[in-house]
Amino acid sequence: MARVPAILIGGYLGAGKTTLVNHLLRHAAGRRIAVLVNDFGEVSIDADLILGAEGGVLSLGGGCVCCSFGSDLVGTLAEVLRRQPAPDLVLIETSGVGIPSAVARAASLVPDLRLEATVVVADAPNVRARAADRYVGDTVQQQLEDADLLLLNKTDRVEATTLAALQAWWAADHPRTPLWPTVRAQVPVEAVLGLGEKLQGEADSPPDAGAFSPQARPFAPAAEVFEFGSLWLNGRVDVQALTAEWSTRAATLVRAKGIVEDLQGGLVSVQWAGRQAHIEPWTAPIDPSKVGRVAWIGLRGSSA
Repeated sequence: MARVPAILIGGYLGAGKTTLVNHLLRHAAGRRIAVLVNDFGEVSIDADLILGAEGGVLSLGGGCVCCSFGSDLVGTLAEVLRRQPAPDLVLIETSGVGIPSAVARAASLVPDLRLEATVVVADAPNVRARAADRYVGDTVQQQLEDADLLLLNKTDRVEATTLAALQAWWAADHPRTPLWPTVRAQVPVEAVLGLGEKLQGEADSPPDAGAFSPQARPFAPAAEVFEFGSLWLNGRVDVQALTAEWSTRAATLVRAKGIVEDLQGGLVSVQWAGRQAHIEPWTAPIDPSKVGRVAWIGLRGSSA
């Protein structure tokens, strides 16, 4: 049985984590998403997304759920994964003063879960000051260090020169971690939720391409630095060499996913997410014409 992918969402108080979660839920595109939060009192799922509540579970539209885990993350994760039908994806929102890597260590104890990435949301007007603050600086800095992907949010509240300085500051200290400027956490959802089946169609005409256009949805300015595409890897593939090559492009290659034939002739799922490679045997039925196609998402100007 394939493990369920999970994504951590971290960041300091007021950065926009819950805004991001609500945005992802609104654009789930049929995915059954389970959202885990420390406490419902800390997180405001938009009321129009909630169908009902029972105990520590909110029932959301589209088969999604939101669960409060308190101090028992492992137990709540295990319970969520036993739900029928099982979720397609788990989002874990950390506390505003929580350390994502600590949450990741706890979540890694759940065998049926695969941690894909940590997305940290930062408040553009305040992140540098908070990182230097004598009281909360250590917490903020550790949150930033834990990021596989950084969403620099509220960029509409800073001048262009300040935004450029923030981008340079981040690139100097974290050269291998992508940064996306966002307003109201309006990031293209596939960049966070991963490459779904919608990008597994014809290579010369990826479906839903308009979804990544500022004219189609209000994703700018993130869409201005975001691009996607695909490549074909025909025949047997040295998967280790492939993922090693991807690791050299960690600052620009955000996501990649495909089913390929490895050197032994077996089919494997190979994914890149959050500076990490995930390689697993593929045993489910698949159209042979799709074997060898790798879809990718990266910062504009990158290539897979």
